[in-house]
Amino acid sequence: MMVSVIIVNYNVRVFLENALLSVQKALKGIHGEIIVIDNASDDGSVEMVRQKFPAVKLIINEHNIGFAAANNRAIKESKGNYLLLLNPDTILQEDTIKVMIDFLEKHLDAGLAGCKILNPDGTLQLACRRSFPTPWVAFTKIIGLSTLFPSTSLFGKYNLAYLDPDKSYEVDAVSGSFMFVRRTVIDSIGGLDEQFFMYGEDLDWCYRIKQAGWKIYYVHDTQVIHYKGESVRRSDIDEVKLFYEAMRVFVQKHFSRGFLSDFILRLGIALREGIAFIGKISKPIRAVILDLILVDITLLLSEYFWFGKIFHFPSYGYPVILTIPALIIAGSMYFFGVYTKRKLSITHTTGSVILGYIILSAMTFFFKQYGFSRMVVAISGGMNLFLLPGWRWIARAIFRSPEHRMRSLFGRRTIIVGIEKAGLELLSKLRARVDDGYEVVGFVDVTRKHIGEKVAGVEILGSIDNIGRVIEENRASEVIFSTDILSYTDILSVIGRSRNRSVNFRLVPSSLEVIIGKTHIDELDDIPLVDIDYNINHPLNRFSKRLFDFVFSAVLIIAVYPFVLVRSKSGKSMSRFANKIILLPDVLRGGLSMVGPPDSSSKSSHDGTFRTSMYWGKYGLTGLVQLNYRDDLSLEEIEKYNLYYAKNQSFILDIEILLKTFMLFMKNENAYGKNSPRF
Repeated sequence: MMVSVIIVNYNVRVFLENALLSVQKALKGIHGEIIVIDNASDDGSVEMVRQKFPAVKLIINEHNIGFAAANNRAIKESKGNYLLLLNPDTILQEDTIKVMIDFLEKHLDAGLAGCKILNPDGTLQLACRRSFPTPWVAFTKIIGLSTLFPSTSLFGKYNLAYLDPDKSYEVDAVSGSFMFVRRTVIDSIGGLDEQFFMYGEDLDWCYRIKQAGWKIYYVHDTQVIHYKGESVRRSDIDEVKLFYEAMRVFVQKHFSRGFLSDFILRLGIALREGIAFIGKISKPIRAVILDLILVDITLLLSEYFWFGKIFHFPSYGYPVILTIPALIIAGSMYFFGVYTKRKLSITHTTGSVILGYIILSAMTFFFKQYGFSRMVVAISGGMNLFLLPGWRWIARAIFRSPEHRMRSLFGRRTIIVGIEKAGLELLSKLRARVDDGYEVVGFVDVTRKHIGEKVAGVEILGSIDNIGRVIEENRASEVIFSTDILSYTDILSVIGRSRNRSVNFRLVPSSLEVIIGKTHIDELDDIPLVDIDYNINHPLNRFSKRLFDFVFSAVLIIAVYPFVLVRSKSGKSMSRFANKIILLPDVLRGGLSMVGPPDSSSKSSHDGTFRTSMYWGKYGLTGLVQLNYRDDLSLEEIEKYNLYYAKNQSFILDIEILLKTFMLFMKNENAYGKNSPRF
């Protein structure tokens, strides 16, 4: 047998499926085998392999024995003359295995080789070619010189960043995510060192191979994509601790040069580990400090607004005033998970502020010596209802990358590559996934023949030859490929040509069940929703929604309604927007809402047949259905829009819908047609 491909899997079922599909294509015409060894996954990985890849040899561990030990177990079961140790979160080109075999056949001194590895955004993954962490190399890495001066041979040796990635050459080590090795090498030096649970085993193996007289090569003629760190994200593994523990073991094993050099390296590693740990926890700490400062500032401002000066209260009270309220608000936020799992959640922050100030108000009854002014507490609470969720909203809008950007109605500007059946089916599924925030702005075809035409109401913007220009001109943040439309080789070629652009490239396997992205996976198929507690039914949400409708409609009635009313009395034709303004008195009285499902008399609601016994909310002047109206909008899509709104209704969501309505009005004010948004 020529090749054995070994994949160690831990809770990355979707990535594993895509990796196996790419491996199967890369093994076409080559006598080989695929071995998957599962480290006690609980995400359905084993069942998926059994069902979809019956020819794959599956080994199941009862617990997570680590990367090195799992590979060693699979190596003993393998039969190939060459072995490819491959991470499950990788995608191969169709020619990858053939290119690697040809390279090792021509370079008989090569014991192990790696190929060019790309990040999902098309940039080079630096770990695909490395030097050993000798005392000097480790020192430059630990203190950051390799990052500051990567293109110099003196400081940039750790990741060999000064070498041309488009040439092949001998290196010290390659990434453990892709290691192509000869059977004879393993027979002579043994498998991976199981002292390393995770991290470091690849460096150690490369070091031992070179010590045995073989060479390690970086091969640029083929490339793979590596979604780095997916297994770690799906576990409770402390990767910082494991990484630096592995570095300690490696240095102690291979580069011990006496007490002084060992002490310096150990001290440097400890400092680097400490810096990494501080960096990991610094964001939530910064958020806590900012919240504490804002609460104290609002208390002092509220005191000034109410009494005309600050420090009006007795001096003995300020140590308590400036500590206890802020700590209660911070504690409420921690209880709601704002500092842990929901770091930028507007809804949970708002709820935390409300709960915190309810507790503060109650405490003034029990600690009357500090109950100086409930009005100051109330004013401060009102200010923090805007400030604490507000800075998080700004942070989400400004600082997050396209991949992590807030999933809102404004969506991620998305381009679909391919207009064939798979591309159209993908478009249909994206339109049905209201909560995934994809705004499809156009197609890219594999040829130039159909540029400018429209398919399912979406324009074909260009071909894969000029995809870079299409991305820039349409400000796209997402490009989605279907593996049914393009080969992995073509997909990786496009990604490689478009590197350094602010865009996230995503893949849809042939099953069309998921979209695989840089840091998360979106399910495309429907998931049954059972016993969901819809926001629209919460008494607090209904009260705040009614209050919002009353205030907003009152402002518009004063500012806009008279002008629209005069125009309507004159008999002149009015835009759809103006026709909605005429209905503002109904909103003020409570008969309608600013945001909600369309009126059952509207054609877009199919004569009200979407209405069920569930409470969707009052009919709205605008809403998700009205914003997304198309002639081919199906009853099922209308149901999904209304269900999504009922489930997720909030003050922030209503504001987003109104903003999008206004933006679409401004964009289409001179082009009202049957396909324009029905706001």
